[in-house]
Amino acid sequence: MTNVLVVGGGPAGLSAALFTQKNGLETTVFDTDGTWMHKAHLFNYPGIGSQDGSAYMATLRTQVDSFGVERREQEVTDVSATDDGFVITTSEDEYEGSYLILATGADRGLAESLGCAFEDDLVEVDLSMETSVEGAYATGAMVRAEEWQAVISAGDGAAAALNILSKEKGEHYHDFDVPDDAAATFGVDGE
Repeated sequence: MTNVLVVGGGPAGLSAALFTQKNGLETTVFDTDGTWMHKAHLFNYPGIGSQDGSAYMATLRTQVDSFGVERREQEVTDVSATDDGFVITTSEDEYEGSYLILATGADRGLAESLGCAFEDDLVEVDLSMETSVEGAYATGAMVRAEEWQAVISAGDGAAAALNILSKEKGEHYHDFDVPDDAAATFGVDGE
């Protein structure tokens, strides 16, 4: 059983997966690589002066892979809540997890089938991106009308991940690394 199931592999989903896996929660991302980022060019993302969206996604995927996130190129066709968490169904199999992060852009179909509360056409979430279904989070364009920026989506994914980590650790969790952490993780030069 995976701790965290992430549906969607754009900036929100991969940011969430990075935080959760990096901090000890087994995380699986389901993605069909249909992200809008392939149509984007980034000028407004902190730390990136100018970069093609597809190149950015390749870098982000390499980063989450380096932490051991399991990425599956499978379309999720259904999701349901159980007593212990969630089950997602793909064309190939079913997968169970304790937490669910929906990062499917403006596609709100899975949130609707899960029974998440909506306000107008948007999925209702609290400040930590948790939906009305306990343990299920929604990010990015599905919760924001016409606010579809990579940096906003990444922030939503990070907020969801930090809330999950806080629940798991029983206290407010802060993901803050220092240079020694980079040396221990990536080697002396941080590479």
